[in-house]
Amino acid sequence: MRTTRRGFIQKTAAATIATAAFPAYLKASTVPPSDQVNVALIGCRNMGFGILKHHLNLRGVNCVALCDVDQRVLNEKAAEIKRNYKQSPKLYGDFRKLLENKDVDAVIVGTPDHWHCLPTIYALQAGKDVYVEKPLANSITECNLIVQAAKRYNKQLVQVGQQQRSGGHWNKIHQLIADGKLGKLRKVNVWGNFNYGIGQPIQADTPVPEGVDFDFWLGPAPKRSFNPTRFHGSWRMFWDYGGGLVTDWGVHLLDMAFWPSKTVAPPKTIMASGGNLSFADHAHETFDTMSVIFQLDDYAVTWEHTAGTENGPWDQSYGLAFVGDLGTILADRSGFKVLPEWDNQRKLDKTPPLELDSHGENHAQHVENFVQCIRDRKSPVCSPEIGRAAAIAAHSANIAIRSGAGMLHWDEQTNRFTNSELANNYLTPNYRTPWKLPEI
Repeated sequence: MRTTRRGFIQKTAAATIATAAFPAYLKASTVPPSDQVNVALIGCRNMGFGILKHHLNLRGVNCVALCDVDQRVLNEKAAEIKRNYKQSPKLYGDFRKLLENKDVDAVIVGTPDHWHCLPTIYALQAGKDVYVEKPLANSITECNLIVQAAKRYNKQLVQVGQQQRSGGHWNKIHQLIADGKLGKLRKVNVWGNFNYGIGQPIQADTPVPEGVDFDFWLGPAPKRSFNPTRFHGSWRMFWDYGGGLVTDWGVHLLDMAFWPSKTVAPPKTIMASGGNLSFADHAHETFDTMSVIFQLDDYAVTWEHTAGTENGPWDQSYGLAFVGDLGTILADRSGFKVLPEWDNQRKLDKTPPLELDSHGENHAQHVENFVQCIRDRKSPVCSPEIGRAAAIAAHSANIAIRSGAGMLHWDEQTNRFTNSELANNYLTPNYRTPWKLPEI
């Protein structure tokens, strides 16, 4: 954490974290060499390929197929797999052809957000397990469809890429709160300030790069000309493909904020303000400035971001502050610390101070959990329902501003907002022909 360390590392607690982060099933002796898992990757350029490498670092996991609409990316990643892992996956430009491959046991969906829904559901229908990146999908209706598909095709497994669910220090935070170490949890403040949230400097349209099937990249999104500011590296700043910082970093951090609520339902009330208030020379539609309040049953969660800056509360560009009657837990991916409230009458801390360092992003542990679940057919730690709750919250924050409603009330029974029909118009994307929303 970037904040100044003031406490001490609790050795016994650190041992607990280490144990939680590296469960017993990861020991090589417990994994039979013949127990092979064949994985395929759809969307190879960035995060998806990183997740694939975590799979291949596990014994008995093989890459049998790669799929991407950019032939240069596809060839580069295939060469890297051959060089570093001595494997030669089959290459595809159309994920539907990949799903016909009977050798594939599990699929990693590492595509842009607008391409999460169809590959995930088609993979389940084809009998494949799925690791899908977050957010679960690029719209609320698509999130609901994935959850419905996972229930219908329940012989298959789905792990959502909210990897902090597999992180030892995040599990320790959750346990401290559950054990009452903060007393009554009152609110969780969440923030994420990053320069990339403003997109790239505005550029004119260009021809489609050689080897890119741009029409397939657009897929169900509206037809448009090619612009490099809407493609590799910055697509998530445009509504047709992503939801900006709140659906990117926000989903990860909001998931941690919602975890103590013991529910997988989205927040009932969402109040948001903000807009595009700066960096008019950069190409982005998603909001560069946001402040949001989510009301849960028994505590509140706030989210804020100011894209184009990397300062924030507690001298951290991102993080969470779990605020309780007895103290606050300040956390990010590098660790956490407990900041006790002071009992002035008794002249002592209301809860014991504690500080722990951690090991980063927890992708490896999350992938390890998924692969073990493929082998033993148990449920992964981040279900589609968990992914749905965080994604719907993030999408609802954007919709509250886009619709002009400001405050929205979510009805979990009807999957609609009760106070704004204009907001309900943002629930379901209008797929471009010939693509259609799946029927479950």
